[in-house]
Order: sequence, then C-alpha cells, then structure tokens
Amino acid sequence: MTAPLLSVRDLRVTFPISRAGDMPWTPPRLLHAVNGVSFDLPHGETLGIVGESGCGKSSLARGLIRMVPSSGKVLWNGDTDLLGLSPRAMLKVRAQIQMVFQDPLASLNPRMTLGQIIGEPLRTHRPDFSAKNRRQAVAAMMERVGLLPQMINRYPHEFSGGQCQRIGIARALVIKPRLLICDEPVSALDVSIQAQVIDLLKDLQREMGLTMIFIAHDLSVVKTISDRVMVLYLGRMMEMAPKHALYADPQHPYTQALLSAVPIPDPVAERAKRVIPVEGDLPSPLAPPSGCVFRTRCPRAAPACAKEIPQAGDEAHRVACLFPGPVRAAERA
Repeated sequence: MTAPLLSVRDLRVTFPISRAGDMPWTPPRLLHAVNGVSFDLPHGETLGIVGESGCGKSSLARGLIRMVPSSGKVLWNGDTDLLGLSPRAMLKVRAQIQMVFQDPLASLNPRMTLGQIIGEPLRTHRPDFSAKNRRQAVAAMMERVGLLPQMINRYPHEFSGGQCQRIGIARALVIKPRLLICDEPVSALDVSIQAQVIDLLKDLQREMGLTMIFIAHDLSVVKTISDRVMVLYLGRMMEMAPKHALYADPQHPYTQALLSAVPIPDPVAERAKRVIPVEGDLPSPLAPPSGCVFRTRCPRAAPACAKEIPQAGDEAHRVACLFPGPVRAAERA
C-alpha cells in the first residue's frame, strides 16, 4: 500500500500573547490556533478545509510547512518529519511544496517584474538552470496560466486581481512541486473570475499530477474542487469525509449549520429552506470552552459535552461529536 504524500499527526500551532502592562516575568497567555489536528493526504487528492474566520485554517496551512512555529508530526512521503528537519534539509523539501496566498497583489513583490517574480523560485531551487532555461520555463508557465508573453516586463500594480492570482499560481508551479497549498485563493475575486481560477487549478492538477490543500470559507467553492472536506472550528477538526458523503449526509451539528446557510440559486427553494441557527459568537481561542469547543453554540449540547473532548476516530467519515447524526426537527429554525 502506497504511503500518503502527507500524514499529519496531532498538529498544534500556538502563539504566545502578551498584554500591555505585563511584567517581564509574567508568562504570556497561549492562543491555540490549531489544537491537535490529524489527517492523511493521499497522492493526487485535493483536501478542502472550511470553517469560520478565525477557526485556524490558515494557521494549519502555515504550520504544515513551518511558516509559523508548530508541533506534532508532519510526515512527508511516509518517512520524513518536516517539523524535525534542519533548515538546510527543509529548503530541499520546500521545492516540492508551494503555496498560493489569499491576497494576490500583496503576495507579489511590487519592485519585481512578472518575469522576475515567476522566475524567482527557479533561481532559488534550480541553480543549475541557465538564464535561457529560466526564460523558457517562465514563458511556458505564463502561457499555461493564461498570461500573454508581452506582459513579462510589467509590474504587479498593472494587473487585475485575477491576473495577479494567475501570476501567483505560475510562480508556485514553475518548479513543478508535488503539493500545492491554496490559502483562500479566490476569496478576493469576483464570482466569474473565481470560476476561471478554480477551473485553471483543476486543469493544472490533472496535467501535473498535483496533490492539493484548498482552504476556503465558501462551501460551494470547496465542493467543486475537493475530493475530501475537513471542517474546522476553533482549531479542532469537527468532521472530515469524502465530499459527496459530507454534503449529502453531514453528521456534526456545526457542519449541518454551515451547509444550511449556503444560498440556493432557486428563489422558491431558498425561501423554503430550513436554516439551522448557530447562536452566539465564536469563543476566544485564548480561553476555549472545556470539552467540546463547539458546545457553547451547539443545539445538542449536553452536560457530558463540557467534560469530554470528542475524538474523530479513524473511519472514512470522521466526526468529533458525542451525539452525531442527522438534523433533528428541534434544531431547525
């Protein structure tokens, strides 16, 4: 049996938070952005990650590739723990893992031309490439992502948001990585441009044999591109399943609430739809609730939920809930 490309075990991302007026000897409070997430990512699969703002989606992605301090195990190709590598060894792996960021313009160096931006990873990770080889690779990738050759000497401010995201995708893929992490790559784009970028990513995945992690807060977008979907809440996994199983039969109350809030383009169906309310605000990750972190907003919460942290298990449809199951009538608005 082939080992997964990425195996994540008990990943934790914690940030120390100091308050104004704290004494030097006062220990900082800890913000648990990601708290014990585990999953496997097979070769060629796309894992979608969804959740509210502040649930830890971006922190998880950055923790995987050591952009922020993290702990746990991140096994690459079954045998290499990325979190235990030296900086020199990690540099070699970085050529195989690339990232596309949320803000397309802010992720590009304004002082570099398009050609320099796309060619920069080649200068870092492929020093054996001559200047001619780099130009040819850049030109080929520009053509593949839909950028015209005459744009090569332009600067980022001369492009639209959709074009800037195409530049970011070209820069990430020019060195032919094996894993592409997309951190909300279409959230800042118009709906029509979102569809174009999603289609481009799907085509590139098929052509290059990419494995992907796709982060978004829009469940409709995640459904179109993902093979499996993970739902995060306050740094913990609530549910993970193949996308058809999760969208057709969500088991966790939080997943059910998120899916019930997705707009339906049919006005009649939208008016007839029953929405599952999620009461209250997202708790502070500095002081998360005891037991199940979702219990303070959950319509099924019981006294046991405050005492026990539910575990997701190892089955194909993983649910971290003490009382999973279909939507109940009392939970509908």
